[in-house]
Amino acid sequence: MTRQFFKEIFDNHFDTVRNYIYYRSGDTELATDIAQDAFLRIWEKQIDPYNNNVVGLLIKISGDLLVSNYRKQKVASNFKLNIQPRFDSQSPADTMQFIELKNRYNQALGELPEKQRTVFLMSRMDNLKYHEIAAATGISTKAVEKRMKNALSYLRKELNY
Repeated sequence: MTRQFFKEIFDNHFDTVRNYIYYRSGDTELATDIAQDAFLRIWEKQIDPYNNNVVGLLIKISGDLLVSNYRKQKVASNFKLNIQPRFDSQSPADTMQFIELKNRYNQALGELPEKQRTVFLMSRMDNLKYHEIAAATGISTKAVEKRMKNALSYLRKELNY
């Protein structure tokens, strides 16, 4: 597949794919991300330029990506819901201290610069290695290391550790 052919496909069908996902999800940012991922998959697979059903293939890929995204969100939300501290053997002071620390952590995480927060969460929540984060974000491994170092330093400072 040539770049020119891919550009034509992208220019002609991007809005269609994005609108399809938007109608299914109601989230414009998610729709844009999934549409871009679908086109990336088309580019990576180097489909036959004479395939007349490019739009159908894009719709199928984007629909699968949307379902996959919802499954990931469901797993993550179930995980977050199931992480409840056990208060059975803790004193009320320990419980209050834990809740206060958790609130300070969430606040500090929200105050992190977006680039640092993204790298931190990809590492800690998604358990990705630095080279995987670098590939996913399009930055170098050294940049990931620096952002992670800065994020950890900021969190330590904010949480007084």
